[in-house]
Amino acid sequence: MQPSDPKQPAHAAQAASPHDAHLVLHNYFRSSSAYRVRIALGLKGLPFRYLSVHLNRDGGEQFQPAFSQRNPQQLVPVLSDGALDVSQSLAIIEYLDEVHPAAPLLPATAAGRARVRQLSLAMACDIHPLNNLRVLKYLSGSLGLDEASKSAWISHWHETGLTALEAELARDAQRGRFCVGDAPTMADCCLVPQLFAARRFGMDMAPFPTLLAIEAACLALPAFEQAHPARQPDSE
Repeated sequence: MQPSDPKQPAHAAQAASPHDAHLVLHNYFRSSSAYRVRIALGLKGLPFRYLSVHLNRDGGEQFQPAFSQRNPQQLVPVLSDGALDVSQSLAIIEYLDEVHPAAPLLPATAAGRARVRQLSLAMACDIHPLNNLRVLKYLSGSLGLDEASKSAWISHWHETGLTALEAELARDAQRGRFCVGDAPTMADCCLVPQLFAARRFGMDMAPFPTLLAIEAACLALPAFEQAHPARQPDSE
């Protein structure tokens, strides 16, 4: 499922007052990790300034000294809150949840929080890293894989991860309209970008009806729709 009009003006939270916002998000429109954070910011209604770090232009702007000093990992996103820089998308989302507790993205109970973290980590740590840009560039560059072999790698890890996630959520009594219950959580912030990435690489989504139903509930909310890569100012 795609937003109804992906070429509408970028992010509503950004449009509110981007130059006055104290939060600054250093990100790239197509980064799944940055996409997660944009969703979280939207769900909380937090205005932010959007700063693009283009991962392909001029050899990759993430490698330039100014950004490398901000984040030695040379990865997006980075959230700047005054003098504080926070990297890693899940750490950013949890930081936002603690500093801005309205519209919580983690449940009130320890068991609920553990469940949300479990699902989030399955996507952010087990599926996404094996198909992100720097891994794919290493496969085709340093290791010399051809396009067919690289595509097989991408399909294998997406299928393996999403199949497990589908089985996990299909049987889960805690699942509601969203991954955990009937309000979006950090897990949903991870799911929608992961399915977007899977489609980019040509995955057949038919085997994942539970994931698609949750995605449809998410995309009915403006925060998810407005965070879509096609709506961002650096979208190509």
